[in-house]
Amino acid sequence: MATYAAYHQDARNKATHFVGVPLIMLALLVPLSWPNIDIFGFKITAAMLLAAALLAYYFVLDLALAVAMLAVLGALIWLAELIAAGGAARAWTWFGALFIGGWILQLVGHAFEGRRPALVDNLFQIFVAPIFLCAEIFFALGYKGRLQEAVQRRAMEMRTAT
Repeated sequence: MATYAAYHQDARNKATHFVGVPLIMLALLVPLSWPNIDIFGFKITAAMLLAAALLAYYFVLDLALAVAMLAVLGALIWLAELIAAGGAARAWTWFGALFIGGWILQLVGHAFEGRRPALVDNLFQIFVAPIFLCAEIFFALGYKGRLQEAVQRRAMEMRTAT
């Protein structure tokens, strides 16, 4: 998270990411809601499998943040399935609007920041973005102070090193 934080210090950049990242996540989950398999009468979609993989990683990082992300991803999957159920033409329109809009917000944020996106240097940061934003909410509410301090200290070290 410190690497991600090093690229996201400007409050305006963070604000654009709080909207842009969920929009991009929702967009990606829409077409992933179509491929599915039936396991004992329960439909498992590709969106659910992606969410499960992300959550496994998040649970390794931090239990409380992962539980919060479980709720967020559950809501996003629910919305994605609603959009996907509206038919292919409508779903692809939503996908395009959400995906392009989310990336525009990200790029505007990085214009404020004056730094390129973290994923340019490390594509893996795309998976860190959601849990980083979740952590930022925890930090703003006064939780996870030691984690906030450690992430911020390391992020500042990284920013001054470049």
